[in-house]
Amino acid sequence: MPLPQLTVYRHDRRKRALITLAGEIDLESAPLVRASLERCLRDDIRTIDVDLTAVGFCDCSGLNAFLHASQQTTVAGGTLRLHYPPAMLALILDVTGCGILLLGVPSGRLTAPLGDAPAAPAAAPPHGSVPLVMVLSGDVR
Repeated sequence: MPLPQLTVYRHDRRKRALITLAGEIDLESAPLVRASLERCLRDDIRTIDVDLTAVGFCDCSGLNAFLHASQQTTVAGGTLRLHYPPAMLALILDVTGCGILLLGVPSGRLTAPLGDAPAAPAAAPPHGSVPLVMVLSGDVR
């Protein structure tokens, strides 16, 4: 059975980038996430929005990649925000208290009571109708 593929799209607007991820983020694909976010910083991008709408799964290795990128972005004087995390990641962010770091949402504000869908963050990614261009794609093996 082939491993899931993760695709990374990036759209820049001055010193801001929208990164759209599609697929699954796990131990095998997290290095691709980390590399794409580090590339933004090398390209002098200081505001990074990550759209996770098309991500079906993200485990703690993905969380680690996002936390590392957030720390590096903060050190560089910028911000990194996640938008529309999948349910499992939203739960992990809420339980660990990392929602304030990656979503700008205090702990306990992201997830709804059991049986309800998690609430989406208030801020929508700034991509509008601008087409995205695929910059990285990996069949992680």
